[in-house]
Amino acid sequence: MSQSDKEPKRITVEINNRSYTIIGQEEPHHIRMVSNLVDQKMKEIYEANPTLDVSKLAVLTAVNTMNEYIKLKEECTELINYIEKIEKEEDN
Repeated sequence: MSQSDKEPKRITVEINNRSYTIIGQEEPHHIRMVSNLVDQKMKEIYEANPTLDVSKLAVLTAVNTMNEYIKLKEECTELINYIEKIEKEEDN
């Protein structure tokens, strides 16, 4: 890994009609993708609850996103366990 790969990358994105400068190690296309997903989730929640203020909208977006993350993580763990079980059965 070269020194330039370790340099933080800076990108400006728009989420919920506001600009944010994100600094991190990820590639700009990855940061844009994540930002777009956050923006989409906020719009989805806002459409269902148009009276929410920005703070509550942000918290609900975070809660919904973490809920989805945990469910996916659990599914991934189940799949890994299933694959390991099948591999053990094949070895016997």
